[in-house]
Amino acid sequence: MHRIRKRKPEEQEVKIQPERPWQPDEVLRIEHLSVSFAQYQKGLAKEDLQVIRDLNVSIRKGEITAVVGSSGSGKSLLAHAVLGILPYNARQGGHIYYEGQELGRERIKELRGREIVLVPQSIAFLDPLMKIGPQIRKGKKDPASREKVKSILEGYSLSPEVAGLYPFELSGGMNRRVLVSTALMETPRLVIADEPTPGLQMKLARRVMEHFRELADTGAGVLLITHDLELATQTADRIVVFYAGSTIEEADASDFSLEEKLRHPYSRALFRAMPQNGFTPIPGTQPYAAQMPSGCPFGPRCIHCTQECESPIPWRELRGGRVRCIHAE
Repeated sequence: MHRIRKRKPEEQEVKIQPERPWQPDEVLRIEHLSVSFAQYQKGLAKEDLQVIRDLNVSIRKGEITAVVGSSGSGKSLLAHAVLGILPYNARQGGHIYYEGQELGRERIKELRGREIVLVPQSIAFLDPLMKIGPQIRKGKKDPASREKVKSILEGYSLSPEVAGLYPFELSGGMNRRVLVSTALMETPRLVIADEPTPGLQMKLARRVMEHFRELADTGAGVLLITHDLELATQTADRIVVFYAGSTIEEADASDFSLEEKLRHPYSRALFRAMPQNGFTPIPGTQPYAAQMPSGCPFGPRCIHCTQECESPIPWRELRGGRVRCIHAE
């Protein structure tokens, strides 16, 4: 007769609760996310390179939250962390909650591709050995699914014949439209779109954004990762600004209509860099992960920087948004 072994106290499953009470309209919340990569230096010396330090993002049902920032700020890593597809040498910290419960490895496997779908940045995610139709249908062969694929393709100005072609037979722009189409086949609760519009004409890019808007209007939460601030302000409900692996501001998209409404110096610099606002750059570059300054990562480029900025900067609420800057008012 087998005896049932009781779990030791340290083996008991511990449910981690969010810092703040869970809101009914939230679908995803990320608290203090960090991502580092193990790298070997000279000889066998091993070093952890911290690329993401403190990311905080909430996605609400029925809304599009756009994450903006320059290349290397950690935007795509955020998507991979949520989906549990970080490289083998990555180490992740912080907490990710979905529908009020922590999103662990086993749970994300069950949800990925069903309730949580990804529109990836690279067309390399398409299977080169499978025709377009089956990839969008995800194996479904019933007449309704085939008809839906035809309707989706037509919505992106793609002929029904595209369903019978392979990715190598399409242009890069056509394949990008196919990637977006894969999200429309399901009825997801969370859509993660990683740079879905580069290479598309403005008319098609806006049409893609309209589809994400339609998904949000059905109750889904949409996490839009993009470097196109102008397109984000036209489509998103809220905008989260990343800089050097940290969230530095969260604001309503309408705040980007006027510089004075923004809270962080970098957000205001992004505003001034938009073509309609003078296309004015600021000196300096985003710091490399291995050469991060202490305290505020934007400090070396900020005209308001003081000695106080060399200490850890809290993520705080301000004027209906959030900001990581001690001088913001």
